Amino acid sequence: MAASASSYARLLRLLCGSFSNQTQAFENPPLFAHILVTYRPLPQLQVGSLLLEQSYAIDPGTPYRIRVLRPVLRDDQILIQNFALRDETRFWGATQDADRRATLQESDLQPLPGCDYLVREQGEGFVGEVEPGCRCLIERKGATAYLVSQFELWPEGMRTIDRGHHPDTHERLWGSLAGPFEFERTDDHSAELPDLWIAPPSGGVGQD
Repeated sequence: MAASASSYARLLRLLCGSFSNQTQAFENPPLFAHILVTYRPLPQLQVGSLLLEQSYAIDPGTPYRIRVLRPVLRDDQILIQNFALRDETRFWGATQDADRRATLQESDLQPLPGCDYLVREQGEGFVGEVEPGCRCLIERKGATAYLVSQFELWPEGMRTIDRGHHPDTHERLWGSLAGPFEFERTDDHSAELPDLWIAPPSGGVGQD
């Protein structure tokens, strides 16, 4: 089914929030760390730009992943573009600091080739996965791996799983052995979305 402006706006609303897997982590401490995930809009950047921070609950000010994600509509398909940040430590904690968030500019973004997510509607929410081709290369623990990543998003929460594979042998190098992380929504930040992002004029819904 072709994506529409209304589905694009609904995805933005569902993404803009804070999430925690506290219940899962407390029930299965040997298998799942307690992780916090927050997405907040960046109105000063191009339409759809969201700041993502993921951190361990014991050290929320030092995220192990900070990205700018940007959903766009392209040929009736929703993609989520994925950007790293240059000198990212400058923006650690910015999801909780509006002044620091406002300093982030387009020039701070570094595209991540092969790391866009392909997204489709499913029930009350969305599912997505990193584009095929094994081109989303990342460095972790001194080794290069390609990322295989999937998510499910719905009004009450989301489910994610990330795994890294060897670029040549395709052997799994890291990632959850116990299944996906289960996050519950703890805050809703969708009220911060600019009106034009969620009710755009004709022909302007994050097209790139």
